[in-house]
Amino acid sequence: MEKIIGDLVLIRHGQSEWNSKNLFTGWHDIDLTEKGIEEARNAGKLLKDRKLKFNLAFTSVLSRAIHTLFYILKEMELDHIPIKNEWMLNERHYGSLQGLNKLETTEKYGENQVNIWRRSFDIAPPKMSKDDPRHPLNNVKYNQIDRSLLPGSESLKETLSRVKECWNTSILPELNLGKNIIITAHGNSLRALAKIIENISDKEISEFNIPTGVPRYYKLDKNISPISVEYLGNKKLISEATKEVAQQSKK
Repeated sequence: MEKIIGDLVLIRHGQSEWNSKNLFTGWHDIDLTEKGIEEARNAGKLLKDRKLKFNLAFTSVLSRAIHTLFYILKEMELDHIPIKNEWMLNERHYGSLQGLNKLETTEKYGENQVNIWRRSFDIAPPKMSKDDPRHPLNNVKYNQIDRSLLPGSESLKETLSRVKECWNTSILPELNLGKNIIITAHGNSLRALAKIIENISDKEISEFNIPTGVPRYYKLDKNISPISVEYLGNKKLISEATKEVAQQSKK
């Protein structure tokens, strides 16, 4: 039996204000709903009940992921541990679709086209104009980032590329030191991480969905390969939540 050298937990942020309105959110910095806060707190309680301990936390630079981590660590009485904010863990950038209602977008462009933008591996939505005030080039939060790296739109493949760089340069070295790590991020950036960790195929990853606020727990061996992977919590509720996320992704 492989020796377990570390624990890794991935958690998608709790429900956000734009999730509840069925809008394309992307890099728009929106906060949690009351339901999202409760999801985060419940995740913290689950992790505490499992007696998991973390040495380090990673999150994106978007409020909904940052605040999810805050509520989790507070519940676990671990709000003293170091936190690393990585822009490369941001949600996929949805380009000019950002802020649009998903149903109205489907009515405008057609279900087939919207499904291609949303679910294909290597096709990005229409780009956001560089002079659009919503473009990350015009956000002071990203002033220290190489401007050539800031996207106006991304495919899942492009999101995976930047998440993989974050994994290789920031997360993996810490895991190799034997640290137990928790990561709160977003549907697509966590999808990319799961693809890397679990070696999920390009085809399968397009249909892979992580429900909000449910911890995905990995026991890792000395090669940082998963010995086991599971969602923590009530299995029936998790199954229902996963189906709901899959249905939401098709709306």
